[in-house]
Amino acid sequence: MPDSTDLPAPDASCDGGDLDCGSGLLLIIRNEMAPLGGGQVLEVKSREISVKEDLPAWCRMVGHTMLVTAPAPEGYTHYYIRKRTEETDEEAPLAEDVAEAKRYTWRVRVRGGDGMKARVYVRNHAFDVGQPASFDTEDDAPSAIEVLLASIASCLAVGLRLRASRERIEIFDLEVSLRARADNIMVFLGVEDEGHPGLAAIEGRCFVDTDADDDVLERLWRETVERSPVTQTLVRKVPFDVDVRRS
Repeated sequence: MPDSTDLPAPDASCDGGDLDCGSGLLLIIRNEMAPLGGGQVLEVKSREISVKEDLPAWCRMVGHTMLVTAPAPEGYTHYYIRKRTEETDEEAPLAEDVAEAKRYTWRVRVRGGDGMKARVYVRNHAFDVGQPASFDTEDDAPSAIEVLLASIASCLAVGLRLRASRERIEIFDLEVSLRARADNIMVFLGVEDEGHPGLAAIEGRCFVDTDADDDVLERLWRETVERSPVTQTLVRKVPFDVDVRRS
């Protein structure tokens, strides 16, 4: 492990926490690197093990110099990168990458399966989803509503871990438990017309074993909810435009 006196004095620093190079870390690095002059040093702090191989490879590809890699407490590794010295326009590629990330479109394809199931295809994943009005514990696929709740809980769990890791806060255990009921599920079944089939309310709790103080944990949780793509889709009125056509 290099002695602290042997480490370069960074001109800027950023903390990627548990992010890997393929899930946003490079955007953070490029954002911090853009205002630096040629030859200046950026310190990148990370807890993600894959960064040890991916970040040096990225530096070689774009022309920056990885000066030294230094293990640090709490599972972190610090990477010291010298910005390339030749005159280049860093802002344009960065701006384009940010714009591309902002306009990225997630896609899902679903085919009707046997009985009351649908087969979902997402990138290189495939899974079955059952009908919304499912109350049988013997069902061989989760209901559509359960998948929705799972999406909310998963987004919050991952988001909280990310924000904690970037503040060097340890989370030893984490569980999000949600529950919900429909305003009137009979509307979906066509038995009744009063009310609506959507969820009336979503309630739950996040159980966390962490070394963070209560006020810090509350702040992190509030930020997690406010920055969650899934929860913010639900609390806002999002345009819905899906038509039907013959295949």
